[in-house]
Amino acid sequence: MQAAEIEEFLRRRPRLGNLVTLRKDGSPTAAPLWFEWDGSAVRLFTESTSTKLTRIANDPRASFIVANDVGEPEAWVAFDGPATVSNAGGFELAERLASRYWDLNDPGPAKTLAEWRQAAEHLRLVSIEPTKIRSFP
Repeated sequence: MQAAEIEEFLRRRPRLGNLVTLRKDGSPTAAPLWFEWDGSAVRLFTESTSTKLTRIANDPRASFIVANDVGEPEAWVAFDGPATVSNAGGFELAERLASRYWDLNDPGPAKTLAEWRQAAEHLRLVSIEPTKIRSFP
């Protein structure tokens, strides 16, 4: 995919991406997550107690892959590069993404967002500034 096609693919509708990090023994593990792509970095949020953060601290090499939905023509984009963690910005990203991924008029998601707001200091911002972007087709 060309850059404009990647942008369109990522912004067309909310999609989940899979964050791939490495365990201490070097084996990979993945977790599906909400994300934001701003044209230069993939950003996601997680709780401060997440084992993802331990793995990133041990080895920042990461990959984040976003795939098409069932029924769409096969397509995917992968961002490879080091992951960094910030104590600031996690809740702000969670709030932006919640309005994209959820109907906040629904009481369940609205309640979850309110709980996240109350625990904002426990959310972390994870960023990957890719050194390589791979895609198909």
